[in-house]
Amino acid sequence: MLSAWLLPEHIADVLPAQARRLEDLRRALLDRARAYGFELVMPPLLEHLESLLSGTGRELDLKTFKLVDQLSGRMLGIRADTTPQAARIDAHLLNRDGVTRLCYCGPVLHTLPAGLSATREPLQFGAEIFGHVGLEADLEAAELALDCLELARVGPLVIDLADARLLRGVLADVPLDAAQLQAVVLALSEKDASALDALTRDMPLPARHGLRALLRLYGGDEVIAVARRELTPNPLVLAALDQLQWLAAHLRAAVPDLKVGFDLSDMSGYAYYSGLRFAVYGADSSDALARGGRYDEVGAIFGRNRPAVGFSLDLKALTEVAGPSSAPVAIRAPWGDDPALRAAVRRWRDQGETVLAMLPGHEFEAQAYTCDRELVLVDGHWVLRAAGAARLP
Repeated sequence: MLSAWLLPEHIADVLPAQARRLEDLRRALLDRARAYGFELVMPPLLEHLESLLSGTGRELDLKTFKLVDQLSGRMLGIRADTTPQAARIDAHLLNRDGVTRLCYCGPVLHTLPAGLSATREPLQFGAEIFGHVGLEADLEAAELALDCLELARVGPLVIDLADARLLRGVLADVPLDAAQLQAVVLALSEKDASALDALTRDMPLPARHGLRALLRLYGGDEVIAVARRELTPNPLVLAALDQLQWLAAHLRAAVPDLKVGFDLSDMSGYAYYSGLRFAVYGADSSDALARGGRYDEVGAIFGRNRPAVGFSLDLKALTEVAGPSSAPVAIRAPWGDDPALRAAVRRWRDQGETVLAMLPGHEFEAQAYTCDRELVLVDGHWVLRAAGAARLP
């Protein structure tokens, strides 16, 4: 018989040390987003299924837990991604004419883990810009993502750029059904040349050549030059390559030590993105720490199909690779009902300090904090001094 306290696979409690790191990072990232002008929203954990899956494709559908609402009988979903909810808020609750910047941070739930050691309950932080079609919004989203990762001290950072329009441009004159397109996307994502050859056997030669070229288009600035030679020069392809160059140049100017690369066969979230995409990696991360880009179709189901760009990351995964955090420090104080002592404790707590009152009978127990200072009674006054040292000035 299973223990009553055994949790489901890939679901875990967050214990104090990790919870403190998560909360410190959450606050830092939200403060950074606010510095850019993003407003915090807190969507519900579950809502009607069709709203959660709007314009997101099959991938998110498979990630989403589904249940029946006992009040209405309708299908509900537990969110696997917060972006559709942000689009709903922008379209129906705020309904602003100009630019709207929204950010969020909360748990999402996935039916399956992304990897052997991954959680099924990521803590998703994200930021979305609605209402601006220009590259300035793409740049701002990427810059904020980089700033957030810099705060976690996971550098040096590498950003890989791609664009969903390249595949659409290559396949512009090729009739494919949804299943065939999904198979091509999978072959490109896995860089499986043999599978791609089999899937494209009956395609026109320019499309076959372009798809094979995408597999090789990974690296530095030379990738763009090769792409201009080997991909069909239709408006979609040319616009995508021009904009990739523009974004790369501006990111290098904004973050001089950033390594910028291109991975034109990166198809992550292909059904979701409509234009430029980016993935950011840290010094010791093989998986992307943040992903984002443009997804102008996300609000279509809500009747307000306006430009949208943003990014998201998992705070739990980020803390696993983040730079070391300093040990928590506190002020040690005896427990007592002396009004002067209690006033001193409150005064230091009001100044943002952690003050641990030693409860009777537990004066010498080890604590989760390092008590580097203590409140002591000197000449009838409660004063702060270094632990075990002379009185501080």
